[in-house]
Amino acid sequence: MAPLMYRDEQDRAGIGDGYVNPETQCEPQRAIIVAASAGTISERLLHALRREFPWTIVQQVANIEAVCTGFAVPVSLILLDAPLLRAAEDASQALSRLHPQALTAVIELDDHKPVCSLPEILGSQLVRGILPMNLGLDAWLSVIRLMLCGGEYYPPRMFRSFVEKAGEGRGSLPSFGGRPAHRGRDADLADLTAREIQILEMVARGMQNKTIAAEFRLSEHTVKIHLHNIISKLGAHNRTEAAARFRNFQERRAVSTDMTASNP
Repeated sequence: MAPLMYRDEQDRAGIGDGYVNPETQCEPQRAIIVAASAGTISERLLHALRREFPWTIVQQVANIEAVCTGFAVPVSLILLDAPLLRAAEDASQALSRLHPQALTAVIELDDHKPVCSLPEILGSQLVRGILPMNLGLDAWLSVIRLMLCGGEYYPPRMFRSFVEKAGEGRGSLPSFGGRPAHRGRDADLADLTAREIQILEMVARGMQNKTIAAEFRLSEHTVKIHLHNIISKLGAHNRTEAAARFRNFQERRAVSTDMTASNP
């Protein structure tokens, strides 16, 4: 059975009193599911979430069983209260089948004293990020925006501390839960030359090879060679995936900047 909607959610969905919000016609509707006890995310933050992303429907449930149901619209983001992680892992196959487009993240009230350790999160076959609740509103919404775009986020303090400990006396990071550790996409981008970064930025902006060639006074053949090298270095399948990774990197950098400003 489809979950109930709040009245303002019905209005945004265009099913209340015949009202249709023009913003919902610009983008397909998606759902954000908050699986947490009441008060984990305050009503003020839930209101801010609905206001910032009017094309989403925010649904709060108390347990994993309620997440393992069909919803009226595709689910883009599942936010789990940290104590529910084990139950979510047990139901991971059902969650993946029911909500194949959803990114799942764990809610941590304080990233200084997290309930779940970073190795536990990295070892998860389900979770792809952490949402700290001790951020300023703008930074918190930026993290949500990143996750809605499919970007993974881990609090810098938690990740920095873990990397420092894991890297002591090791040439590389260990693997967790069958997920081999790798250098990460940011490290892959660091392998690109300055020219390759410039070209990748243009591709991410939707520019075609002819336009890029004219911008940098190169031949289209040279641009194609640069793109071939970029795709190879990033391990991407095509230019679209390479551009998506670059946009993801820009989003993460923007979030880190917001967090630095809100946590001096």
